[in-house]
Amino acid sequence: MMISPAGAQEPSGTPPFYNPAFEDAHRDIIDHYRVRERDVAIFLPCAMRKPYSASPSHQIYRRAIFSVLPHEDVHLIVFGTCGVVPSELERMYPFSHYRYMLGRCRDPLIWRDFQRIETARLTAYLTKTRTTYRHRVAYCLGQFREAMVQASERAGIPVLLAPSDATIAEHRQDHLRFPEGSLCMEGYLAEFIAVLSGLGKK
Repeated sequence: MMISPAGAQEPSGTPPFYNPAFEDAHRDIIDHYRVRERDVAIFLPCAMRKPYSASPSHQIYRRAIFSVLPHEDVHLIVFGTCGVVPSELERMYPFSHYRYMLGRCRDPLIWRDFQRIETARLTAYLTKTRTTYRHRVAYCLGQFREAMVQASERAGIPVLLAPSDATIAEHRQDHLRFPEGSLCMEGYLAEFIAVLSGLGKK
């Protein structure tokens, strides 16, 4: 691995997926990093606060996950504007050295580029880890979810999505800035826990 633990802060207005350092880090993970085998891979969206595990949202996700699954069976992977990051690398540069929120962007070209770049990176990671996990779950909404759907189809590797489309539709409020709401909402978390509980029984 060539990923460095130090580096400059990414300007808040610059999408990190354009930064060559993120592409270099992605290639290091795909080409050189040894991902240990786990029963369940859980993909979580990236967060503004770094490291991701310190963010309030990720602390909520982790409590939900480990309330039903043992730590040793789970591999957490963060994805989104950062690319695809095994959680044990979250403190490394460049993953811990940027601030960017795609939801604040109004440029359709940036959204298009994000979709293209993130789908390709997810496809590469799913392909690399084809035999690494028994189950894969992605807890996500919006463009992150769409990138995961496309990557799963391209790689030919199933990824279970939570919350379900039906639950998202039930909670959708079109008058809000983020119509699908937050993954920290009780209804979404309850379904996420139910999905993970089902895997634990298999």
